Amino acid sequence: MSEDAFRLRPHPVSTGVSGPVVVCVMDGVGIGRHDESDAVWLAHTPHLDWLAANTPTTRLRAHGTAVGMPSEGDMGNSEVGHNALGAGRIFSQGAKLVQRAIESGSLFEGETGRVWQELVERVRQSGEAFHLIGLLSDGNVHSHIQHLFALLQRLDLDEVPKARVHVLLDGRDVPETSALDYVDALEELLSKLGDKSDRDYRIASGGGRMLVTMDRYEADWSIVERGWKTHVHGEGRGFQSARQAIETLRGEDPGLSDQFLPPFVVVDGADGRPVGPMRDGASAVLFNFRGDRAIEISRAFEEDDFGAFDRGSRPEVAFAGMMEYDGDLEIPRRYLVEPPAIDRTLGEYLARNGISQLAISETQKYGHVTYFWNGNRSGRFDDASERYIEIPSDRLPFEQRPWMKAAEITDRLLSELATGDFRHARLNYANGDMVGHTGDREACIVAVEAVDLQLGRLLPAIRQLGGALVVTADHGNADEMFELDRNGEPKRDTEGRPMTRTSHTLNPVPFHLYAPGHNLRVRNLEDAGLANVAATLLQLLGFAAPEDYRPSLLEG
Repeated sequence: MSEDAFRLRPHPVSTGVSGPVVVCVMDGVGIGRHDESDAVWLAHTPHLDWLAANTPTTRLRAHGTAVGMPSEGDMGNSEVGHNALGAGRIFSQGAKLVQRAIESGSLFEGETGRVWQELVERVRQSGEAFHLIGLLSDGNVHSHIQHLFALLQRLDLDEVPKARVHVLLDGRDVPETSALDYVDALEELLSKLGDKSDRDYRIASGGGRMLVTMDRYEADWSIVERGWKTHVHGEGRGFQSARQAIETLRGEDPGLSDQFLPPFVVVDGADGRPVGPMRDGASAVLFNFRGDRAIEISRAFEEDDFGAFDRGSRPEVAFAGMMEYDGDLEIPRRYLVEPPAIDRTLGEYLARNGISQLAISETQKYGHVTYFWNGNRSGRFDDASERYIEIPSDRLPFEQRPWMKAAEITDRLLSELATGDFRHARLNYANGDMVGHTGDREACIVAVEAVDLQLGRLLPAIRQLGGALVVTADHGNADEMFELDRNGEPKRDTEGRPMTRTSHTLNPVPFHLYAPGHNLRVRNLEDAGLANVAATLLQLLGFAAPEDYRPSLLEG
């Protein structure tokens, strides 16, 4: 597009906001039931309470079709939430695109199925296994078990004799100890496909997603190294089956969530050797569709000059991702489904108009206010007008440090805003989501209170600078800490205790606008969602949004 096409036009009605326009994303802080399951409601939040009572406020949809997911039963997540916040429009997301490609057959056939065909032909010629690696659940945030099943069934149809599955256990986007439900379903399918005399389809290795393979933003490469040793080299503690591994590991550490289970290797009962190490001539597909936790393991497979850890003897494996996880860096080089083409984001419009902007968060969510906000694009649009700041996250369990780096983010943000260099800033407090995923309700209450404390520091600064502060969230999590039945009552374990929920929610998220001295009002649009925020921010900055953006939430 030409520069003229990116030129922002003045909004016909001025908001009068002359200071910085800041958007604060309280990750995982949705609007819950206001009961004992709701850590947000249980928390002492005087500043959030004040915002709700005294500023223009509404609710936003942050799940399902409002963020490009296939159905209203699909939870939102940080990736699609930040995509919608930054894009100002709704794009079909990975889950929907993969499902569409499977149902149409385009993933496997014709020109669009070329990568799949090449991987299949490779193992036909070599006699080695076709390996499938990914998160084993139906959470539909990073993957879906039905996508894995479709790939296995297609391998059978394509007469591939040998397949191995390396399962990453969830317990984060699904109930925290549900792994055996998914393992049993997978074993049932593998057994059915293995009824043919020339089929050998088995689970080869696994481990909890937060300990094995699925690191992000280079927070802890040792997680990826464990996955590499386990999946590729077959190194690790051996068990006769994935079920035996899970039951044994749970018995040794009662109460351990699936997401933190140690790595394991399935071994042959006869000789005790691992059933699925990768060898020269093998093919491998990472069947996760979401990018942030897929990039590092993809790099380990593909990069010749790789220094994050010692890979040992690196087998010649043809690797592909379910999708392209980073379009700018072209990671991975081969993938099965084209990612959503998100263009003309808010960040790009501001950069092309020379409007200075700041993005800041700690490591755990740094990529969300940069990469995902910018439409899955790495790097800056304009080095002169943009500054991205990453505050290093702790490497300790989040429930032990529920305050995380919220204070440090605020410290740096306030110092940057005081320079007067930035017209727009966006920040993410990771606490509600990262601590929410642990299932520790008491720690999550502290996490929400830590975020509220930082809001109390932001409000006077925004007032002093003559700016505006938008407070919202990308999805719910801390707002629903118990698993609920169909009647909305907590599910209970055998001892009568509420069952812990560690996943995101379907709840709406808040939208508060703090712009002291300005008579601004928020419209209660019937279908208001996260995608409406971009046009709202543009209006606060004095600009009319592009015609195809979702409308601003401001009146006038």
